[in-house]
Amino acid sequence: MTEQRSVAIWRDGAAVAVPADEPVLTASDQGLVRGDGVFESVAVVDGATPHLAAHLARMQRSAALLELDHPGDDVWRALADTVLDGWPAGTEGLLRLFLTRGPGDGAPPTALALLAPVPEETVRQRTSGVSVVSLSLGVPADLRAQAPWLLGGAKTLSYAVNMAAYRHAHRLGADDVVLTSLEGQLLEGPTSTVAWAAGGTLHTPPVETGILPGTTVARLFERAEETGWPTARTRGTVDDLHAADAVWLLSGVRGAAAVHTLDGVRRTDAGLTARVQELLAR
Repeated sequence: MTEQRSVAIWRDGAAVAVPADEPVLTASDQGLVRGDGVFESVAVVDGATPHLAAHLARMQRSAALLELDHPGDDVWRALADTVLDGWPAGTEGLLRLFLTRGPGDGAPPTALALLAPVPEETVRQRTSGVSVVSLSLGVPADLRAQAPWLLGGAKTLSYAVNMAAYRHAHRLGADDVVLTSLEGQLLEGPTSTVAWAAGGTLHTPPVETGILPGTTVARLFERAEETGWPTARTRGTVDDLHAADAVWLLSGVRGAAAVHTLDGVRRTDAGLTARVQELLAR
């Protein structure tokens, strides 16, 4: 498929559409120079963004943690509307919203939106599942909650470690990663939240470990509770994942990807993935 992208930037009080190949950042922008900024990835389904509000709320929290000037949700909605204008309703999209500190020296922050089709690999993992390796993040589970300068729980542009974890997993022949603390507690994936089913309950690690509060897991847990499926924020380990009935990596665009292999060990999902995906689709 020919690549299709749509880009908009906030300029002079308005969302402005720009050609996808036109530069939109200066070389001094602190998002480029230092990774000083935040972002959100939002699913576009049938030409709309049904879960945008949850992502905007998280972006406000991330911006506050970085002490970034937040332009307000109306700016993001205008940028989203601009890139969605003319987008084919039948094309599932990945909308990324970026907020950087801008070029500095008193200049306003940079706010921009990028819309592209969902990669085929993302769709494959959603339907076929993923193989995962566990890797240590190298920090104690409770450190980031006590050290705000580590920006635990913020979705920042500083993703170099996350991408390095992916590359290491790929060298090992795996698709994705579950990160663990120095003590071996479960944290999160580089771009996802970990969830598992055990003992008739859905589990995910608590945000007190410094992980990003997942919008998709929050939606899943709310809907699971409505149907009588108990949920819990649980401090788990990789051994708990091996013993679980099912394990998933959850993210806004990929949805629920079942883990079919963990550290080289094949596992099943006890037929629960269809139930999880049905809840997320409601």
